[in-house]
Amino acid sequence: MQSRFANIRAYFPVLAFFGGFLWDALTIGRSVSPSSLWVLSGYLAGAASILWWLGHRRHALALAASEGGTQAATPRHHAFLPVLFRSIWWERAPLLLLQFLFGGLFSALFILYFESSSHLGAMLWSIGLGGLLVANEFINDKYHRFTLTWALFGLCAMLLFNFVLPFMVGSISVKWFYLSTLAGAGFTHLLRQNTRGCPGRVAPVWIIAAMLAVAYPLDLIPPVPLVKRDMKVGINFAHVGDEYRLTLEKAPWWEFWRESSTEVHLAPGERLYCVSSVFAPGGLSTRLYHRWEHYDARRGWVTVSRNGFGLFGGRNGGFRGYTYKQDVPAGQWRVEVETENGRTVAVHAFTVVSDLPPEQDMLTVWSL
Repeated sequence: MQSRFANIRAYFPVLAFFGGFLWDALTIGRSVSPSSLWVLSGYLAGAASILWWLGHRRHALALAASEGGTQAATPRHHAFLPVLFRSIWWERAPLLLLQFLFGGLFSALFILYFESSSHLGAMLWSIGLGGLLVANEFINDKYHRFTLTWALFGLCAMLLFNFVLPFMVGSISVKWFYLSTLAGAGFTHLLRQNTRGCPGRVAPVWIIAAMLAVAYPLDLIPPVPLVKRDMKVGINFAHVGDEYRLTLEKAPWWEFWRESSTEVHLAPGERLYCVSSVFAPGGLSTRLYHRWEHYDARRGWVTVSRNGFGLFGGRNGGFRGYTYKQDVPAGQWRVEVETENGRTVAVHAFTVVSDLPPEQDMLTVWSL
């Protein structure tokens, strides 16, 4: 029976990884609901309870060893259980449950941060979270090293609080990012202090907090809890009922992965519109901007204009805004959606061609 359990256990990491990731992708997707944050907060509270209990168990084992035995470290009401089940309950179950909770947190955070990543720095950050998600499935036997476990818990706490606090106050001001990061690190520090024996070290948690504090103003961390939904550039904008409509050029057949072409053909004097949709939690009120940039061979990307629009959170389909430019010269362009303090939410790159418009069958009407 032990060998059979060992064979099944070998598949636990793979099953936990794909099952947890699929569940989070289906339930969280590209938005953040209060219920999602309640669930993730429950995961964090469960992980905190297990860490406290593991510290208690380690302290009990140390006391038993100092008294010359180990019987005191195992509860008496578990003595009648078979050795295999006692081993699973007492030694393996807490670590497997902690692995599940960390996996759920990293999976949800990876999805949300990835959906908000539109440039290289933020992508690298999201990839790093994905790496931790995968690594978590194979390091559960290292959780008894409390320094590592505190670091993982502290990172989860800080990243989750980065979502929760803006939700609560209805603002994405930079001060809330730093306060939520401090709150996550402080919570981890207090938990360790109140765990018997204070196992492990908490210094790595504060090092991680310092790294987050430096990365945020460098625009390496997406401006959560904003999550990009969609962004298009086209002509013939119309606001019909509750829809924004835009005429786009179809992508050529060999670019099967694209919905629309990266080229935009404009007639002289024709307006070019950019429509973007961003998810924001209910109660959040802020202002977003479209930064129109043109590529110059000598100066690189040059800002041509930066136009803003209000954003009031709570709409499931994402909150929309649009800007436009007229007499757009040919060349490479991009539009960045950014917050008031310059954090990048989304980027859309395209090429303007001053040429005859495409045939009618190469055009499509896009609605948001």
